[in-house]
This record gives sequence, C-alpha cells and structure tokens, in this order.
Amino acid sequence: MNELQEFTESVRALLGKHAGSAAVRAGMATELGYDENLWRLLCEQIGVGALAIPEEYGGFGASLFESLLVVGELGRTLAGVPMLGSAVLGAQAVLLSGDTEACERLLPEVAEGTRTIAVCWAGAGGWDEPGVHAEDGTLSGTAHYVLDGLNADTLVVVTSIGLFEVEAGAVGVTRRAVPTMDPTRKLAEVTFAAVPARRLGAADPVVITARLHEIAWAAVAAEQVGAAEYCLEMTVEYTKSRVQFGRAIGSFQALKHRMADMYVLVESAKSASRAATVAVAEQSPSAAEDVWAARVQCSEAFTTIVAEMVQLHGGIAITWEHDAHLFFKRAHGDAQLFGQPRRPLTQPA
Repeated sequence: MNELQEFTESVRALLGKHAGSAAVRAGMATELGYDENLWRLLCEQIGVGALAIPEEYGGFGASLFESLLVVGELGRTLAGVPMLGSAVLGAQAVLLSGDTEACERLLPEVAEGTRTIAVCWAGAGGWDEPGVHAEDGTLSGTAHYVLDGLNADTLVVVTSIGLFEVEAGAVGVTRRAVPTMDPTRKLAEVTFAAVPARRLGAADPVVITARLHEIAWAAVAAEQVGAAEYCLEMTVEYTKSRVQFGRAIGSFQALKHRMADMYVLVESAKSASRAATVAVAEQSPSAAEDVWAARVQCSEAFTTIVAEMVQLHGGIAITWEHDAHLFFKRAHGDAQLFGQPRRPLTQPA
C-alpha cells in the first residue's frame, strides 16, 4: 500500500466515523450547512486545509493532487465542509494572485482551518463573465452561486481586471442565501455596493481565471467520481438484500448487466478524473483538454449512475429518509457548477 492509498484510507475512516448520513443531514440543517466539528477534525487530524499550501505560508507543501483526493472522499459523503470552496479554490486564488503579503496574511489560517475564503466570481449567466466589476479601487455588482459565501471570513473577488480582497463584514457587502435543489451544498449571492477593495497582485486576469476554471472543473470531477462510486456500492448492496420472487434481485441477469454498465461508467470517469487531476497539479500543457474531457465524462457518468441507482432501489429511493435523492440532487447540481463546456466533444473535419 503506497502513501496515497494510506492517506485516502485515513480520510475515509475519519469521514466514516464522523460524516455518516445522520451527521450530514444534521449539518445541512444548520446555518453553516455542515458540521463545524467535522471540519475542525479534518484540519487538525489530517491537515486537509494545508495540503496544497506552500510551507512558507503554513502549509504542507504537497499539491492539488492530494487536495482533490480529499474532495473525492467528501463526494462519497456529501459533507458540505469548505474544502472545495475555501481550501482549494480560495487558497489557489490567493496563490495565483502572486501577492506575497496576502499569502503570508491569509493562508496560514486557511491551512489551520480557522479562516474561510469564498471566491466571488460568476455573473447571472454563469462563470464566463464576472458578476462584479472594479472601478477606482471599489467593487460593484453581484457574484452569483458563491460557495461558502454566507459564512466566509474573506471574499476574493474575480473581476475582468484581476483579483480583489474584501473582508466579508465590510460596509456595502450584502450576502444572501439562494434556494438550491441540492440541500447539502449552500450557495449565496454576494452584492457589492461601491465597496473599497484591496487589489491582489498584478497577475494577468485572463491567465488567473483560466487556471481557476481548470482547478474548479478538476475538483468537481473528483467529487463526482467519489459520489458515483459510492452510489454504485449502495446499489450493489441493496440488490443483494432486496428479495423479490423468492430471490435477491441482484441475482437477476438484467440487473447484473445494468450494474456492470454502472461499473464501466465509474471506472472510465475515474480514469478521466485522475488524468485531469494530474494535469492540473503538474500544470501540464494538456491540462485544459484533460479537464474539459473529465468535465464531460464525469458529469455524464454521475447523472447516469444516480438515475440507475434510483431505478434499482425502487420506491424507497424517492423517500426523504433514503440518501438516494440527495445524491441525485448533487449530481444535477454538480453538472452545472462552474459552467459546462460550450463546444462539442468532436469537431467537424
């Protein structure tokens, strides 16, 4: 067993103990949307917030590869802790800015799990156009679909001219929860009314947003694979125990074929996600292409698998008490999160 396998198993073991179905449901009913104690344990015992943060800023100096392994494991539980929004996107946005002072000031607390960063990015139409614009050192406009936006300590705002930092409690900042289909993931609208902001570095905004998009899609793909794999496991276990016509339904050939197809989808999505994760972590020249392919493959695989899971579980899957509907909603939410590829998979000759 290599170190990455041991690391993944340690994350899964902690989540298995503290992020079961009842705990996730209790957390999603709170204002935070997750169990604060779970996030503390993940940061203190495993150091998930510090993984991709350089050692000079209080992190472990690992890579995005390890961080996205954690995101994948969180996908299996649907726990809404601020890993994707803050420890991955928020921390990477600050690092991409190249602003040393901001990195030294913000990232040690992100690594410890005591500071949460929300990336304010999308306009009303999605992530292709920022929802907030900067003029004379102030920010105006509304960022939509903000992960961890309601409770973040610091806001990193993506604009057409670069990144800006604003404290969440600044005068002129309004945060509003928005209704979502997926109750396990809270999103917010953050409105800025001529709010003074601090410019983060002077890096090329086009390069920054392209890199953030790659990271976001690779992270969502990892989450989709983790969730899809768990949905397959749940389905197999259920069909072993559900008896109809005097035998377990999993013994029927037609259902075996359907679950075999689910397995093929999971494994192909896993390969696409792993290629994207490696490419993004290593900043490979093929990263954009690999991430695009993973975005398509993993979204299609996850939505197909949850649909099959609901079908094979029968009526129980559409009850509030069963977790199948939560995974179904996460699948369709993830398929839209951070936008979708606009060009077809194959180009005409």
